[in-house]
Amino acid sequence: MKNKSVAIGIIGAGIMGERLLNAILQQDPDLLHVCGIWDPAPAAMQRMAKTFPQVPRLADAAAIVAASDCVYIASPPASHLGHARAALAAGKRFFGEKPLAVDVADARAFVAEAGDRGAINFPFASSPAVAAIRRWIENGEIGPPRRIEIEVGFAAWPRSWQRDAEGWLDKPMQGGFTREVVSHFLFLSRRLGGPLGGLNGKASFPETGKSERRIAATLKAGDLPVALTGAVGDTAKDDHNIWMLEGDKGAVRLCDWSVAQRRLADGTWQQAPDALPNTQARPLALKRQLEGVAKLARGEPHHLATLPEAFNVQEIVEGILAG
Repeated sequence: MKNKSVAIGIIGAGIMGERLLNAILQQDPDLLHVCGIWDPAPAAMQRMAKTFPQVPRLADAAAIVAASDCVYIASPPASHLGHARAALAAGKRFFGEKPLAVDVADARAFVAEAGDRGAINFPFASSPAVAAIRRWIENGEIGPPRRIEIEVGFAAWPRSWQRDAEGWLDKPMQGGFTREVVSHFLFLSRRLGGPLGGLNGKASFPETGKSERRIAATLKAGDLPVALTGAVGDTAKDDHNIWMLEGDKGAVRLCDWSVAQRRLADGTWQQAPDALPNTQARPLALKRQLEGVAKLARGEPHHLATLPEAFNVQEIVEGILAG
C-alpha cells in the first residue's frame, strides 16, 4: 500500500459521514479515495445517490470492509465497536467517530485487543487554533500551567443542524452533549495536560427519556485541575464553548471551536492573527486529519487520537453521565 492511494470506505451517511466524504473528495486522489459508502437507512442512501452520484453505494457494512484499506465508522455510538471489530478481523484499519463506544468494559477489552490499528476522529488533533495555543504555551507566554476550565452551552439539544439525528442523539443510551461535544474538550485537555482522572462529576436528566441537560465536574489532566460545566438552555447561542488554560503568567483559550486567544498583561484577550471561524477552519483540520488517516492505513506513525486516548476520554464521559 506504500505507493498506492488508500481506499476509505464509509459506514454511516449522516452528518459526519457526509462531512468526511466531502473532505475526501477534495483531497489528492493519489493519497486517498472513497471506495464506497453504506447506511442502513434507505433515505440516507437515496440522498447519497443524488448528492454524490460518483461514489459507489455498497450493499452492507461487510461490503464496505471488504473494499477498504481503512474503514471510517460514522454510525451511532452503540454500533462503533461492532464495525471496528469487523474491520480488524478482516485485516483492515479503522478511523472512528467519537465516542469510542458507550460501554466502558467492552471498550476496555477492545482497546487491549486492537493495539495501534485504529484511531478516533477528534479534530483538535489537527486544529490550526490548537497549534497556535500550543506554540504560545511552548514559548512560555503563560508560564507554568495551573488549571483548565471548560464551559459549553447550547440553546437547545440537539443543535439545529442535528435534528435529523434526534432519535438517538437526544437519548440517554448513546446521545447527549457530553458524549457529542464535551468529549472533544476532554481530549484537548488530555493531549495538552496529560491522562485524565480523579473525576468528581454529576449530570442532570430532568426530562424522562431524554439526554442530560446539565453537567458539572472536576477532574485532573495530568497534574492540572480541570473544572467543567455544561448546560442546555442557558444561552441563546446554538453552540457556545470555551476551553481555557491558565498559567501563573497569563492564559490562553479556545473559543467556539476555532478561535485561539491569549490574555495580555492588561487583562484583554488578543486573537491569533490567523484565527478563522469554524466554517473556514474545519476544512483545514479535516485535511490534516485525512493525511493522518492515510498514515494510519499504511501502518505509519500519525498524530491522530489514539485508542487509549479515546478510551480515557470515554471513561470520564461515562463517569460524568453516571454520576
